[in-house]
Amino acid sequence: MSESTSTPRLTVTVGPVAHGGHCVARHDGRVIFVRHAIPGETVEIAITEQGEDAKFWRGDVTSVVEASPERVHHFWAEADALRAGSRNAAPVGGAEFGHVSRTGQLALKTSVVREQLERLGGLSTEAIDALFGAGVEDVDTAGNAEQQAGLGWRTRVGFAVTPSGKLGMHAHRSHTILPVQEMPLALPAINELRLWELDFTGIDRVEVAAPANGSGVLVLLAPIHGLSEKAAGAAIKRIARSLAALETAPSVARWNPENSAIEVINGRGWVKETTDDHEFRITGDGFWQIHRRAPKVLTDAALGYLLQGGYLNDGADVADLYAGAGLFTAPLADAVGNDGSVLSVEGSPGTSRDARKNLHASEQVEILQGRVEKILGTQSRASQSAAGQRRHFDAVVLDPPRAGAGKAVVRALVATSPSAIAYVSCDPAAFARDVKYFANAGWKIEKLRAFDLYPHTHHVETVALLVPAAKATITE
Repeated sequence: MSESTSTPRLTVTVGPVAHGGHCVARHDGRVIFVRHAIPGETVEIAITEQGEDAKFWRGDVTSVVEASPERVHHFWAEADALRAGSRNAAPVGGAEFGHVSRTGQLALKTSVVREQLERLGGLSTEAIDALFGAGVEDVDTAGNAEQQAGLGWRTRVGFAVTPSGKLGMHAHRSHTILPVQEMPLALPAINELRLWELDFTGIDRVEVAAPANGSGVLVLLAPIHGLSEKAAGAAIKRIARSLAALETAPSVARWNPENSAIEVINGRGWVKETTDDHEFRITGDGFWQIHRRAPKVLTDAALGYLLQGGYLNDGADVADLYAGAGLFTAPLADAVGNDGSVLSVEGSPGTSRDARKNLHASEQVEILQGRVEKILGTQSRASQSAAGQRRHFDAVVLDPPRAGAGKAVVRALVATSPSAIAYVSCDPAAFARDVKYFANAGWKIEKLRAFDLYPHTHHVETVALLVPAAKATITE
């Protein structure tokens, strides 16, 4: 949110970190969620959201009175709250922890995961200590200097466009679009396009996908809604010509964010992603893990839990829920062999079509598109009518979107009586809430790891092994 000279400013001492990328401060008994601060600091903040009846206010740091030892110079000028505050402006979102040292970021994220598991998940401090002693793990320790600094990791980036046609990003919780001249978190292949030098007049959104294997970049262009077909077509052709002139030209496609439809302009409408053992086709804006190392880190952790526990073996019956294009489905199929079976469930029609292409040679894989809870219910009913009992899974990989699985999915999943569930989550609050649902159904966390797959942001990825503990029912 852009500020003005009339924006109220306060000096506060910052309290603990909270989920969502901010810290908690208090002023005259009122709670203020402060972004771009570090616990223990004394800072001046600009109030960005307020109201006499509001439960809490929000604010951005504009200057630091007493700094934390973990505070560092922000690596990205456009995302630096201090530089933005000095000119009564707001920083772009997307790097809200860029002012914190890398070790400090890991500590903050560890605190958030612990707090969510205790407050929402109902776990005791002792249980969390036993499960999560390692805290959030850095995945970039073996990279080059830039990667070790948490830069150059994003394989996918979404941009907005300013009213004047410049590439931009939104300020936090704001419709204001601020121009950008770089994206340090992105892979070099994205920055090398130098999109900020182009005129994007007529375009509303720009999505860029750059596989970590270097197999070719895809640029998706979404015209402004309501723009005439003639104007939209002219804008896309103009930008496509500019990109085609680059030494390493990307593929370019017109994109409709509402239904994910694409029209290829140059090159192809998909990218090729690879892991150690598999190749995947991802069409348009189809889902793929953002961090360049995330596919390996997450499959090693999730399938490692299931393999070490003896839940995956030749002939096993397993499920991959919210399966995407098949990142987990493919290695699951390898693990169970031709005598086993893998149920792959994905809600997005386009991504489900990608999964069918990626796994067409794996006869043991059944791919179904639809809502997870409905498909699980159908599987249970079909099994009951055919064999007199519900379908039982030896193992399940559960990788829901940021909102989590939710009570209905947990209930439907527990009804299939799996032996173990590897739960992959990108949101600690949603994960902790689901942990409570599983606990109420007689399940427990047996193992837990967390990975910093979103350096310089507040996001964190967790992987847990859930196993049955005792019979119970899900309660409100």
